[in-house]
Amino acid sequence: MTQRLPPLGTLRAFEAAARLGSFSRAAEEISVTHGAVSHQMRSLQRELGAPLFMRNGRRVVLTTVGRHFAERVRAALQELEEAAQFVRRSKGDRAISVSMTPGFAARWLMPRLGRFMERHPTIAVNMHASNTLVDFERDQVDLAVRFGRGTWPDVEAQKFLDEEFFPVASPRFNRGRLPAQPSELGRFQLMRSNDEPWAPWFRVAGVRLKEPSLIFSDSNLLVQAAVDGRGIALARSSIAEGDLRGGKLVRLFKVAVSAPSATYLVWPKGRLSANAALFRDWLLEERQRES
Repeated sequence: MTQRLPPLGTLRAFEAAARLGSFSRAAEEISVTHGAVSHQMRSLQRELGAPLFMRNGRRVVLTTVGRHFAERVRAALQELEEAAQFVRRSKGDRAISVSMTPGFAARWLMPRLGRFMERHPTIAVNMHASNTLVDFERDQVDLAVRFGRGTWPDVEAQKFLDEEFFPVASPRFNRGRLPAQPSELGRFQLMRSNDEPWAPWFRVAGVRLKEPSLIFSDSNLLVQAAVDGRGIALARSSIAEGDLRGGKLVRLFKVAVSAPSATYLVWPKGRLSANAALFRDWLLEERQRES
């Protein structure tokens, strides 16, 4: 049979009496009478079946059992207070700050964000679109989407997407006459992001070609250039998937190369607010819904 826990008010009275060494001073601190504290302590000792206090003149002194119990009670009350403060902060601050690359924000998040706003209309989402690695403390960011290996210090990271690279082009590029074989790519304008070279894809496809001279600092600009018919882009799957579904881009060939990194959801270790947790869970739900 499960033992009933002592009332929270009794535990608060006990913690105060144990810390102050006086029922009278404990009564003053928690705004009750001396008699009320004395009655609570008698009931607590009777319920636990062990003496918690000894009299020493006008003061009360903890027994050995009482001292151990007081340490546990104090720690438990502290945890309850921290939990309450967490809820208060979450309720009072309905805004969350989210950091991600411009490409992911524009191509993956924005077409879906309306669904989150419909579900949680009172939560404001402040977007920080940057290719710079966010400093959670300095930039006051709650949650980030990062592309990497998930080994950043002092954060918790949850894998969100495995990524791969493959060539894409507008169906209108070159008046619709797109290359039929990887070996034909050398005749066309190729494009890439500055940190995502073609070389690994060339090796997998079995072709010997040079890196293109048209390089973009941002994957969103790269994919938009492909949509506009400027050339053939080596695209990351998460950035291109929306335009592929919408018919603005077509994938060339079946050859793809797995990225050495993945897309992660990242937040400060042990400090994910309730609203940021709602946003994280929604992102995971969106990913699952489309898998």
